[in-house]
Amino acid sequence: MIGVMLMMILAPRSSSTVLAQSDSEEGFKILDNSFLLEEAFNQEPGIFQNILGVRHLGGGDWEATFTQEWPLGGQTHQFSYTLPFGATGAGTGFSDALLNYRYQVFTESDARPAVAPRISIILPSGSERKGLGDGVVGLQVNLPFSKRRGDFYLHWNGGITYLPRLDGRGSTGEVAGRSSLASPHLAVSTIWQTRPMLNLMLETVVSFDEVATGGATTRRDTTITLSPGLRGGWNAGTAQWITGAAVPIAFAGDETNAGIFLYLSYELPFKKAVPVRTDPVLLPC
Repeated sequence: MIGVMLMMILAPRSSSTVLAQSDSEEGFKILDNSFLLEEAFNQEPGIFQNILGVRHLGGGDWEATFTQEWPLGGQTHQFSYTLPFGATGAGTGFSDALLNYRYQVFTESDARPAVAPRISIILPSGSERKGLGDGVVGLQVNLPFSKRRGDFYLHWNGGITYLPRLDGRGSTGEVAGRSSLASPHLAVSTIWQTRPMLNLMLETVVSFDEVATGGATTRRDTTITLSPGLRGGWNAGTAQWITGAAVPIAFAGDETNAGIFLYLSYELPFKKAVPVRTDPVLLPC
């Protein structure tokens, strides 16, 4: 489930309003389309985004997430939902869904980074039997920072996933106790603009996953994921398409697991922009 959570730390942005902003930023045409991290930019008014991420985990296991983001009146408040779907050795189906709210505390300036904390409710929509869900309502908090330096964007994340009162299973599968799990994560990424619509990426995520081991006992596993990637896109009228791919390599104890991550974003306006009148208006005397 933590792998799915990391895929959910996504966000986006574009269309006519965003394109105008990108032009004023000396050529950075792609913003808020990271893969494993979250960039600190909310959707602008009148713009919504559809995001699909697919990650192959090795063997026959894979996971996919669909996220849709909507501004709530303006850029300060944003609502989104995330629907995960995947396959494990025990079966295929939906995983636990997320309802997300993000608040734009600061937009970026010369002196400060952009800051946009998020809080999410985790819904128990996945099957515990298939290993696709945890069976409880949980909570996830993430705090992203974003700052540009020339042709580079730097992003930092820190947060925690909390799952209360999970059933612990005994050796024969019976409920043998309950435990609450708190799993922090830290992440950092560097994005290099090689061309206005082509970026090289290096994302690093460190998760400290608390895992139930039976009954009411737990252990903590540390996983470090390094993910080099590439993203590019094009504008089509008032919409923007972004595609990308990465090779996430996870290090957990003595195990190393390399996978493939594919990304697709489609961003467009959901209402027409009101034209700004620039010619002089003559009022009657």
